[in-house]
Formats: sequence, structure tokens, C-alpha cells
Amino acid sequence: MKRLEPVSKIMTKELVTLGLNDDLYRAEKLFKEKNIRHIPIVDEGHIIGMISYSDLKRISFLDSYDDHEVKIDNAIYNILGVKQIMVKNPLKINSSISIKSVAEILSKNEFHALPVVENDILVGIVTTTDLLKYLLEQYELESKTN
Repeated sequence: MKRLEPVSKIMTKELVTLGLNDDLYRAEKLFKEKNIRHIPIVDEGHIIGMISYSDLKRISFLDSYDDHEVKIDNAIYNILGVKQIMVKNPLKINSSISIKSVAEILSKNEFHALPVVENDILVGIVTTTDLLKYLLEQYELESKTN
């Protein structure tokens, strides 16, 4: 297993982002269309927050189908925006940090995603799913050499 590979090797570079003025309808649509669980909130390329699908589910009834609950969702979505539910000033990492260090950060802090920056500009996002895929790939490579 390669121990000091940089996170830039496994991070997602094709980012889906939102701005401070985006509404929760747009966030929900992106989560569902792109099949993602975390969206960085950016302002002129700088990360200022993160929103997760779990954050959105916590304030809504996304998993229900009752017409009454949909009306409640609409009311909540009309009152709150991305700005109100995002995690502000998330922990950021540099693209040169090792994958091992990222795994330690995620496990110790119970995060599921970290924004990756270079010169304070968002360049990627790394998630627990990225780490698990990398780990599985390493096991497969190792088993082929043994």
C-alpha cells in the first residue's frame, strides 16, 4: 500500500457547488440529480461553508410522500436558505496532505467530507466514499501481487 500519496489523487475535482443566495430547492435538486451527499458553499472560489444531504433531511421531510408534509417542506424551504443551514467555515485541507492524514482527520472528527483548497481556493472535495474506494483499490492491487 502506498502510504504517503496526496489526497489530490483521490479527491473529486469536478465540483458541484452552491452560493450563499441559493435556495434549498436547488440544493435538494442537486443532491438528487448528482447523487451526492455534500455540497461546498463558495463565494468567488473561496469555500465559506458546506451543506450535507443529512442537514437538509434534518429540517425537512425528504423521505416522506404525504401531501401535508410536502407543504411543510415548502414552508421551511421558503423561510430558510443555504446560508442558514450550512456549516460555516468548515475545516479545509490542502491538496498535498496525505491520504492517511485525511483518514485520521475524518475519523477523529466524525466528518464525512472535507473541502480541499490550494491558496485558499476550492479545488476539490474528499469524502469517506473516496477513501473507501481507494482502500479497496489498494487491497485489490496487493492481492494481485501476492
